[in-house]
Amino acid sequence: MTAAAHEKFDAGRAGEYAEQARIALAGYDACHELSACILSAALAGRPERRILVAGAGGTAGEILAAARLEPGWRFLAADPSAPMLALAEAQVAEAGFADRVTFHCAEISALPPEPDWDGALAIGVLHHLPGDAERAQFLAEIGARLRPGGSMVLAGNCRPYGSAPLLAAAWANRWRQHGVAPEEAAAKLARIQSGAVPPASEEAVAALLAGAGFAPAERFFASLFWTAWHAQRR
Repeated sequence: MTAAAHEKFDAGRAGEYAEQARIALAGYDACHELSACILSAALAGRPERRILVAGAGGTAGEILAAARLEPGWRFLAADPSAPMLALAEAQVAEAGFADRVTFHCAEISALPPEPDWDGALAIGVLHHLPGDAERAQFLAEIGARLRPGGSMVLAGNCRPYGSAPLLAAAWANRWRQHGVAPEEAAAKLARIQSGAVPPASEEAVAALLAGAGFAPAERFFASLFWTAWHAQRR
């Protein structure tokens, strides 16, 4: 993630992240739980696995769900935003999983480039990268660290926000549903949309994955602009 991409996740935004993320993504917890279930199914056969978590800052929902499901898994949680990573670290400690998670305040590219990892989770990162070149690099960095045949769960917004007015209107209604006034709801949605640039389409994501050395992905979750996939490293 570029400096500009992660600097917006400052201490103020980290403080409200857990609540706002669950409003912004209908099915937030379900997506994280299903991500753990999918990765577990893909990596079945050995109880001990090493999992790389890219963009791990925030609620640590993907780590908590996977750690509860698979007690033999160990995790490296990487995120260049110190406030967001601190938030995740606190959640992991509170859940009692601190001894199974190593935290790394840096981008994935700062990790040793050896293919040492069985699986990866990259949830909510792709649309915060400014363009396809950065997205391709991000996916390539993960792919280079996965063992051949390793699995990745990738999730994020995957189409331009202006491409579906009905979905955008429904998205704004999520905040009204949670008691936010229409003007404030519109402001919150505008802030989200101005701070992220999703890929052009699901097909564009498929092309990026192929270029990073992954087999064709399988979609397992969708919510408005958001989609989650499983992809295997060739």
